[in-house]
Amino acid sequence: MKNIQALFQKIESANTLDFGTILSQSIELFKKTWLQGFLMLLFTILIMLPLIIIFYIPFIGLVMAQQESAFGDTSAVEAFFSSMSVVYVFSVILGAFVLGTVAIAVKASFYRVIWLLDGNKTVVMADFFFFVKKEHLGKLFLLVLASAGIAIPSVLLCYIPLIYTFVPLSLFVMIFSFNPDFSVGEILKVSFKLGHEKWLIIFGLIIVSSLLANVVGYLLCGVGLLFTSSFVYHPIYLVYKTVIGFNEQSIINEIGTLPKE
Repeated sequence: MKNIQALFQKIESANTLDFGTILSQSIELFKKTWLQGFLMLLFTILIMLPLIIIFYIPFIGLVMAQQESAFGDTSAVEAFFSSMSVVYVFSVILGAFVLGTVAIAVKASFYRVIWLLDGNKTVVMADFFFFVKKEHLGKLFLLVLASAGIAIPSVLLCYIPLIYTFVPLSLFVMIFSFNPDFSVGEILKVSFKLGHEKWLIIFGLIIVSSLLANVVGYLLCGVGLLFTSSFVYHPIYLVYKTVIGFNEQSIINEIGTLPKE
């Protein structure tokens, strides 16, 4: 088991990161992982699809009612929202948290996939669902709740705190992925420690990598976004790799046996 204080010491004593180096390394690593990134996004969409269908079905009825009145009957809109029961709203919110937790587990597994491919290891389909297990989902659900508990007040306070908390929030899943034995509190502490110490470069890398992924994706007729959107995970991974690093034996002990090369 890793000592959280040892991670803090590594973060505090880490050398200054070079923005250009991290970004160029991310591009090179993405060349190895773009297909797996597409599969990760596809699995995430499939997981969230039931919630999307349940959420939008009532709106289909509203649109049909509006079409019959040439979109001039506002009473249909009022009747629609008044008919939405508390149970329905609660079910949608609960479904969002539950399915969101599974989607986050797939994202955490993808960080492990990046690590495997970075080390020239073999990746199998089961690796995309490595953390979709009972022993991990409970902790991930708490992380989702913690993220909401931090993000919502940040938004309510005129978004200004969100500018700062955006970076630590972006690190939660990755910190869990490589330290699944940590408690939720420890994951939050490490995320905020790393996010605070390297806030500017992480923020810049997330913004630039997101812009690059979107620009290239749209240049490929929009469909390319399915393949480029996962690029944003790579700079964050490389920041962790450079600042904290990986102990292969420790990771094997924490998250399981490595696939054979």
